[in-house]
Amino acid sequence: MYFATPLPWWLALLLAAGVAGVASLSYRRPLVPLSRAQHTTLVTLRAVVLGLLVLFLFRPVILGPPAADADLVVPVLVDTSKSMRIADAGGQPRIVRAKELLQNDLLPRLARQARPELFGVGDVLAPATVEGLAAEAGGSDLAGALGTLRDRYRGRRTAGVLLLSDGGNTGETPPASDRAQLGPIFVVGLGSTDGPPDREVRALTTSDPRVGQTSVDLHVSAVSRGFGREPFELRVMANASLLDRRRVVPVAEGSPVEEVFTVSPDPASATVYTAEIGPETGDQVLENNKRSILVSPSGRKRRILAIAGAPGFEHSFLLRALSLDPSLELDSVVRKGRTEVGESTFVAQAYGGRAATLTSGFPATREALYVYDALIVANVEGDFFTRAQLSMVADFVSLRGGGLLVLGGRSFAQRGLIGTPLEEVLPLELNDRRGSLPPLALSRDAEPPHNGVKLTLDGERHPVTRLGRSPEEARKVWAALPPLASTAMLGGPRPGALVLAVTTGPSGGILPIVAVQRYGRGRSMVFAGEASWRWKMMLPATDRSYEFFWRQAVRWLSTDAPDPMTVTVSEHPAPAEPLSIDVEVLDRTFLPVSDATMTLSVGEPGGENAPAPIAVRPARDAGHFSGSFTPARPGLYHVTVTARRGGVAAGSADRWFHVGDVDREFVDPRLNEGFLRRLARDSGGQYAGTADAARLLESLASATPRSPEPQRRDLWHGPWAFISVMGLLSAEWILRRRWGLR
Repeated sequence: MYFATPLPWWLALLLAAGVAGVASLSYRRPLVPLSRAQHTTLVTLRAVVLGLLVLFLFRPVILGPPAADADLVVPVLVDTSKSMRIADAGGQPRIVRAKELLQNDLLPRLARQARPELFGVGDVLAPATVEGLAAEAGGSDLAGALGTLRDRYRGRRTAGVLLLSDGGNTGETPPASDRAQLGPIFVVGLGSTDGPPDREVRALTTSDPRVGQTSVDLHVSAVSRGFGREPFELRVMANASLLDRRRVVPVAEGSPVEEVFTVSPDPASATVYTAEIGPETGDQVLENNKRSILVSPSGRKRRILAIAGAPGFEHSFLLRALSLDPSLELDSVVRKGRTEVGESTFVAQAYGGRAATLTSGFPATREALYVYDALIVANVEGDFFTRAQLSMVADFVSLRGGGLLVLGGRSFAQRGLIGTPLEEVLPLELNDRRGSLPPLALSRDAEPPHNGVKLTLDGERHPVTRLGRSPEEARKVWAALPPLASTAMLGGPRPGALVLAVTTGPSGGILPIVAVQRYGRGRSMVFAGEASWRWKMMLPATDRSYEFFWRQAVRWLSTDAPDPMTVTVSEHPAPAEPLSIDVEVLDRTFLPVSDATMTLSVGEPGGENAPAPIAVRPARDAGHFSGSFTPARPGLYHVTVTARRGGVAAGSADRWFHVGDVDREFVDPRLNEGFLRRLARDSGGQYAGTADAARLLESLASATPRSPEPQRRDLWHGPWAFISVMGLLSAEWILRRRWGLR
């Protein structure tokens, strides 16, 4: 026995003396004469009770014999996800090989040293029998399984964990705390690292829409394993209707194939595009032969505010090109001159009664500015704006999420924006301290002529400067454009910014013409050239390069600008799996609104059933709300949400999302040996293939402590302690009554 709270010897003697003294004083002068034996008995009973109470205060702990090996448990986890159906485990399905190993070898040998308990690991952890194991789960959440296992065996002795899996993990990475508490994890890898013969669509992404969302690039990445360089067919479909097909040839066995398909989505309705590999002989995993992606409707028109320093060709041509884009709503302010007292006068043209807020040349309040999705500053000198207005523009980009385009030599003249809040918003250094750009880092061919424009490698694929259906065609279009009149002498790009086009300056150095960057929640762009209207006037009337460039630039700047109320949905939702729907509610100055009440519903595919209402609760961050929804089947779903504040409508939003765009269980279905080895190593266990599975049991046996620590039990933590104290007090009370004491 020992004390959990250490007790010095001198304190023990002092407490013993104190207990004896208190017990003696209790019967120093009894009301009824007692014999010596009666007095001694009562004092002893009182002293024992007080002594026990003092003893319990210092938590005496007794040591018992070690727990028997019958209490030693080994949890055995078997992956039961759908990828375990793949027949690459010695010609057998992986799940069949796992059952054979368990029944014929692993479980009988484990039972000699501990008690094995079998579980299936799919979307959840569930007790199982060998006969009942089946590869039917839609996912394999290993992190969730280990977390459940940790709670299940808390306080029990485990020798370690035995895991049989192909390494597919659709959940999060298991945290180190779970691995440490469960002991070493011994892993048996099922399947082949080469995998079966398989062709897979690895990725499907879309570019930003070009020119009023009339065209979008679908980027398809596919891979072929086990077929050498045999060609195969890639097909693209829109809402299940075939659009295009191509016969592609891999560069080498297992080398990715990258293809770009240009499509034209319907701007008024949601379109689901699917990239798939045509049926090919010998492909053993058909579940990963296609992926889908949703292109949502274009939504409302983007609101643009253009501020020009003076009337001129650049202003006139630019506004005409943008005003004819049906996806844009353009407001403009042009400084036309000065009054007799030197005050600037402006001409403002705006939609929806917004002209009244522009009479001074710039919106007077954040609320008036934040109505817009993008701001264009064309040939306006830096001292035109007050510092407060420049701060407002910087916040417009970083906090509101708007886009900013600054163009024209006058905007950069005399270093007018250096040292202002707008300097860091722009993608280029304004003081030219970096000098000219290194040509080889930006372009693959010869340098452009003086004031001619040449795309960089980034510019060939960026949606702002992509004027052709392919990078090669885009290069030819830009090479044919007439030279600009001049170029502002600006510096190199800021960290994270992209230079999309360059020119050659008067001294022969390479200068940036077009540069972009993301800044905070928004985007910014610089066009450092003068007289881009030449691209319209000096080319045939049928050439639309000028219109396409400026419309694409403004759409890129404005397309991601959020509304005050937005809805987001978890990525890659799958049928029968809960997904999170998050709502952000902001006021007109884009500050969070936390006291709104939400009404949220989800419309199912086909519209056969009424939209299902979803409970919404406030999230941790101010202005954020969240709800949960479990889609029953694949297809296109529609979320609608309305908000009220103080009984008044505060806004509404909607969002389309597609369920079942990819089966995560069959993404790269090869044995993920690297993940399993790391899992075993980080927990102190070992990894082995099916041929060496028996070796793991020997390692597990050697890792099991042969001389476990003794069992510890607090003396006070049991019924006998209470019974002893109450029994002694009762005996003292009975004797007192019998001998005439009260």
